[in-house]
Amino acid sequence: MSAPLPTRPQPRDAIMRIAPYVPGRATAGSTGKQYKLSANENPLGPSPAAREAFIAAASNLEAYPDGGASLLREAIAATYGLNVDRLICGNGSDEILSMIGHAFLSEGDEAIFTEHAFLMYRIVTLAAGATPVVVPEPGMQCDIDLILGAVTERTKIVFLANPNNPTGSYTPASEVKRLREGLPGHVLLVIDAAYAEYVRKNDYESGIELVATRNDTIMTRTFSKIHGLAAIRLGWAYAPAAVIEALHRVRGPFNVNAPAIAAGVAALADRAHVETAVDHNQYWLPEVSRRIREIGFGVPDSVGNFILIDFSTVPGADAAEADAFLGARGCVLRSVAGYGLPHMLRMTIGDEEANAAVIAALTAYREGLSGA
Repeated sequence: MSAPLPTRPQPRDAIMRIAPYVPGRATAGSTGKQYKLSANENPLGPSPAAREAFIAAASNLEAYPDGGASLLREAIAATYGLNVDRLICGNGSDEILSMIGHAFLSEGDEAIFTEHAFLMYRIVTLAAGATPVVVPEPGMQCDIDLILGAVTERTKIVFLANPNNPTGSYTPASEVKRLREGLPGHVLLVIDAAYAEYVRKNDYESGIELVATRNDTIMTRTFSKIHGLAAIRLGWAYAPAAVIEALHRVRGPFNVNAPAIAAGVAALADRAHVETAVDHNQYWLPEVSRRIREIGFGVPDSVGNFILIDFSTVPGADAAEADAFLGARGCVLRSVAGYGLPHMLRMTIGDEEANAAVIAALTAYREGLSGA
């Protein structure tokens, strides 16, 4: 006798294994001025030209956007010297990651990523019915040998965040190349380079050169960070022609809206704004790190626009307690317990006032511990 049918629609089992993504808080318990440093947003905001282009696009909201985001792809190609036919745009790089999962993962497949990597990799993998394979990050650093050692005949994708969020670490170009050469040809290497524009290391490469010379690697990028356009959800990817063709088959029609296309084109043209944002981060990233270390808290080196604050370096300190203390003083940071780092908080590098507010609050928190 067959089992009775369920009384309501049932999602796939793999879907119910997904822990929904929880973004950083936008506000905290303070009633005064608040400094949101929980989402790695650009403290300078977007280019004024991008803002104006977005507003101008409102005059034609009744028309569908260009389904292929042609103007935006052409602007990306011109900016980075890429083949426009090997570019695809999405509603944030998150959507592109989801498209990759839909196109290249099936039930029984495996996708590899590191233990402190972006939470979307697990979500994308489970949503496709595949199995996440998580490898350790010794010292919060990507270990290429551990990734290669986790590869099986079921491996179809390796996700590599470079730089990685939330650790702020990066993998040198020579090691990324060694990873690619050590992977079987049928395994797609996905290089998530959301923070690439902030990196100023001679041994770093965003993935463009590797993608240009291979048929098995894709690089994703975003307009949310250096371009300050997080609100409009805009991302892009550079990949071999066959990979792009597959992604177009699962891409929704008109997946990038017209105001986003216009703003993205204008943002790419404003190189001065990008350089100003880079210069701001180049000064404040080491400066904030130094000042917080002087208070006594650990701060691992970072190449992004954010840092981790390690509360385990001070006796009696607790990250969750500190988070509440900071929030009550208007400083909204990001808990990273969900990334396996319960003793840390992540702080976006803000403007001068926001950075000073966090340093003052951390100083007060440390002094409170000393006086207890």
